[in-house]
Amino acid sequence: MVTTPKADDVVKLFEDLGFEKTHSPVTETETGMVESFRMKNQDGFHIDVANVSQLPQDKVLIRMNVDNFKEAYDILIANGFTNTRGDGSIETSSSKAATMVSPSGFSISLIEHKKD
Repeated sequence: MVTTPKADDVVKLFEDLGFEKTHSPVTETETGMVESFRMKNQDGFHIDVANVSQLPQDKVLIRMNVDNFKEAYDILIANGFTNTRGDGSIETSSSKAATMVSPSGFSISLIEHKKD
């Protein structure tokens, strides 16, 4: 996942590399509405690009989809990760997410998609 203040440029780059947009959800966050783009190439690889205008530069995160948010969250916390939202998360009608930062500085976008 790439979070960037220049999403149009990043999306175009990945389109040039053979990726196509599959959907573009908009999520309400504490800093406002964030549009993101889910992209996929012919080989089935995915990249997410989130338009975050408040960032001074691009950031790269590992996206981790899980079936049990609490279990994965607790494992990451036990391994020294911190949540960028304190103990909070972003919850929408379709998902629950939090950005977790490792002790060495890499970030994971932890996401559980709600199933009906």
